[in-house]
Amino acid sequence: MLTATGIGSGLDIESLVSQLVASERAPVESRLVNRESVLTAELSGFGSLKSALSTFQSSLSSLNSLATFGRNTTSSSDAGAVSVSATGDAAPGSYSVAVTQLAKAHSLASGSYGSDSEALGTGTITIRFGTTDYVSPVPGPESYNSFAVNPDKGAATLTIDSSNNTLAGLRDAINDADIGVNAVIVNDGTGYRLLLASNETGAENSLEISVSGDGDSNDLDNSGLSALSFNSNATHLSQTLAAQDALFTVNGLSVSSSSNTADDVLEGLSISLKEETDGIPVTLSVSEDHKSVRTAIESFVNGYNQFISTFNSLTSYDAETGKAGPLQGDFSARSIASQVRQMIGSAVDGVGGAFSSLSELGVTTKEDGGLAIDSTRLENQLTNHFDDVVSLFAAIARPVDDNIGYITSSSATVVGNYDVNITQMATRGQLSGAVTSFPLVIDADNDEFSVRINGVASGILSITQGSYASGDALAAELQARINGDQTLRGNGFAVTVSFNSDHFEIVSERYGASSAVEIFTVDTNTATQLGLSVGAGSSGLDVAGTIGGVAATGSGQFLTGASGSEAAGLKLLIDGGSVGSRGVVSFSRGIANQLNSLITTFLGASGVFTSRTDGIESRIEDIKDQREVLNRRMEALELRYRSQFNALDSLLAQLQTTSDFLTQQLASLPGSGQLLNKS
Repeated sequence: MLTATGIGSGLDIESLVSQLVASERAPVESRLVNRESVLTAELSGFGSLKSALSTFQSSLSSLNSLATFGRNTTSSSDAGAVSVSATGDAAPGSYSVAVTQLAKAHSLASGSYGSDSEALGTGTITIRFGTTDYVSPVPGPESYNSFAVNPDKGAATLTIDSSNNTLAGLRDAINDADIGVNAVIVNDGTGYRLLLASNETGAENSLEISVSGDGDSNDLDNSGLSALSFNSNATHLSQTLAAQDALFTVNGLSVSSSSNTADDVLEGLSISLKEETDGIPVTLSVSEDHKSVRTAIESFVNGYNQFISTFNSLTSYDAETGKAGPLQGDFSARSIASQVRQMIGSAVDGVGGAFSSLSELGVTTKEDGGLAIDSTRLENQLTNHFDDVVSLFAAIARPVDDNIGYITSSSATVVGNYDVNITQMATRGQLSGAVTSFPLVIDADNDEFSVRINGVASGILSITQGSYASGDALAAELQARINGDQTLRGNGFAVTVSFNSDHFEIVSERYGASSAVEIFTVDTNTATQLGLSVGAGSSGLDVAGTIGGVAATGSGQFLTGASGSEAAGLKLLIDGGSVGSRGVVSFSRGIANQLNSLITTFLGASGVFTSRTDGIESRIEDIKDQREVLNRRMEALELRYRSQFNALDSLLAQLQTTSDFLTQQLASLPGSGQLLNKS
């Protein structure tokens, strides 16, 4: 039912009600709006402060990384011929390098075929790497005198059957085996030829290819798979490029390298040989990378100054305008800034060396609370005390024993000096064979075996048949066969094999309790002739000892401080030496590391920012609830006012009706006109 108010009386009830309700709402609404505005500004202020603190934390990452302080800068007087890069700790200096020969990879080519789909024979192809004595580019047995296997390169035997016995099939089988040989098919204008190349340069990475054809009584002829032979018995492939080492001099000292990238000639440097220099030396220079460290320190200072600027803006008070920042007087904001300032201004505990505070390095505090860099003093400290700068910023441990390396620490590691005592050195799993003698002939009755390395089994391994004059020669073959197994290689497992006086020793390259070597299967006469019988050798041992007098956890060569101890999380590499006391390891936390941990607590899920913003958001939600209560109260008030004014309107209408009635009655009385006129 539609109701029109004020019709009977003529009162503007809608206006009266709305004005009365508005006057009741105004003071409460104003208070809620003002409070919500203050809280919203405060919430935004904490968001800005948190963002500035997070940005500052990001600026610490470089200074908190040991890699930043281990860099060197390098240069070459002729980078087109010889370039150099730093890979680790390298002694600053200058080196003269002259290149007389570049390393090359071995390359072989097959004969010509009518198409890449032409079928060859079936059987097996065995590829080994080593050093050849091949003196003529003309195929023929007389040009291939000897081959010495490279034990550091795995050997592989590929099965060729009806599914892959075409020229294209052979190419794909070799490439798919991923054994370090690249195969392509080349059309040289006369036909299709298979081109094989070692993936690695150097004389010791020459290719030897042996063939065993199914149903072929003569694997030495030039037909079927035999056409791919390149060994001391048959050289049916053509050598298109001989493998050779790089030859060069460093400060006049003659050096050879199997690769044109020499990583182990100068410690911490990688030298790339690109061109022969015709006797003209190229100068390589190495110096400490002050620029990267200086840039990291500048980033740290800029990040801190941005944080302080944001903090000052949020907590300031402008006396002229009477306007205060949204966090002016806020205890949490001031506590955060105070703790950060205190940490930056304090000396670092446990630091040895030339300085222990930022001010000594040349980073000082300005009047506004920010930081400034004294460039001259900073460069002087970097030049004269470069190694000490790392302790001022990053978490680092300094062992006195050269055979102990610092790996990492945890947030639980306490600053201090820790005695290290080793009770057991880490060892590798190994297996020793029985007595055997040489020369030894490997034939079909003693050429196959399999192993289990670190718990992973290999496939059947086939030793190259032939007469071995020494144990060292057969040890190299055994190592190449084991390390060439696809399953072991895929797991990253490898061994070293040596011949010790009268027996073979197979040693896993992994350290620790999981390191093991086991002979899994052997051929008919393997045990009696090679001394290798089915069975397990001795497993490896984890390093054991104490750090700070508390038993530590050993894993391989790594010793880690026990949980709950002051050295908790301190991880050390015990790389050599002997059992017993190994001296002290001094651990310190630099300013960047400490600041990073402090800021992480502020920004974390249970940190001050979360608790404060959650509290502010809760109070804003409470204001929304109060506004809803106000709305409901105003609705009730409006209904009450409307009801009251409608009642008044009805009463006035009735009175008006009564007045009109009385006026009419009086007008109808005799003499009413005279009475009315007199009145």
